[in-house]
Amino acid sequence: MLGSGLIGLFYTMALHDARSRDRVQVVYSRTPERARDFAAKHGIPVWTADLEEAVRHPDTDLVIIGLPNDQHLQATLLAVDAGKPVLCTKPLARTGEEAKSMLRAIEKAGLFGGYLEDLVYTPKTLKAVQSVKSGAIGRVLWTRSRETHPGPHSDWFWNPEVSGGGAIIDMGCHCIEIGRTFIGKDVRPLEVVCWADTQVHPIRAEDSAVGLVRYANGAVGQFEVSWAFRGGMDLRDEVSGTEGTIWLNHWLRTGIEMFSATGPQGYVAEKLEGERGWLFPVGDEVGALGYRDMLTDMLNALDGGRSPLETFYDGYIVNCIMDAAYRSVKSKKWEPVEIEDWRGLQHEETATESREYDELHDLIKSERLPDGREKLILRQKTSGRIVEKVL
Repeated sequence: MLGSGLIGLFYTMALHDARSRDRVQVVYSRTPERARDFAAKHGIPVWTADLEEAVRHPDTDLVIIGLPNDQHLQATLLAVDAGKPVLCTKPLARTGEEAKSMLRAIEKAGLFGGYLEDLVYTPKTLKAVQSVKSGAIGRVLWTRSRETHPGPHSDWFWNPEVSGGGAIIDMGCHCIEIGRTFIGKDVRPLEVVCWADTQVHPIRAEDSAVGLVRYANGAVGQFEVSWAFRGGMDLRDEVSGTEGTIWLNHWLRTGIEMFSATGPQGYVAEKLEGERGWLFPVGDEVGALGYRDMLTDMLNALDGGRSPLETFYDGYIVNCIMDAAYRSVKSKKWEPVEIEDWRGLQHEETATESREYDELHDLIKSERLPDGREKLILRQKTSGRIVEKVL
């Protein structure tokens, strides 16, 4: 386990969960004291402040990268050189160019590489994706993914040289991949338009952003991220299709609501701002955020010789989309998504769908009137004129 911060903690909790036989054997931290304390708390036999020692240790069968973004490439290359499979936290890298280097290194060595994008593995998301794939809401037209909170825990997130950016690279990576998952990861992202600004915090990176990603099949993925949102962590997704809609609320409305005048005097949920008043505890935080299902998929894929749901290639595509978003912030216009190695579908944009009503008309919409009659909105095939018909 490379990293003893919040993400390393969540990964370790998920791996050691429910009397699992999977164990962290070696933990690395940049600070020896933190590595030692983390190892003692979680029953890890070996701790070190030497990155290469952790990767090359004989008890290390799999390298999990939970480090600051500027170390992902270095850690991946060390693991590749040691012949060890790698799982890397999100974002895969600071830029598409760095991500491409990581992807090529893994593939050239023939090693397993998994992209740890936990929020596409939440139980609600997995269920919703199944519904979309079964055709429950028809063709996906638009997705909206929102992640906002008061800001990250560690100092390095706020330094764009280390992190690669601000709220976009920290949380936009989640939202973009959620959109791709619903729209279809084989559908090419074409262009991005994005607004971002530093609205509250005295930092050089953006603390708020809203963006649109346009895909080759005509679908649009919207992302909203902020480090300036008050009230905890807001995780919500929406999917709009030709035949239905899905709404997901992952965090602020957890199903548990508690009022406390004195405060519980302890941890309640990630990025909760206070300990008094109305609180929204989480019964199974590791499960609700997708960590358990994610690591189960990763390890099953590694054992089974297959690709996981999220690969280094997925992380590379997300980085390319974020690169376009950052270019759009500066140019204030749509910017193309530059992908050197596209492996998905090559289809053109889809035309609008027509539903034939009769030989002369296509059906645009039908609705029931208050008096029980049905109104139809029709388009004449020959003239294109829009007409109404009440039955």
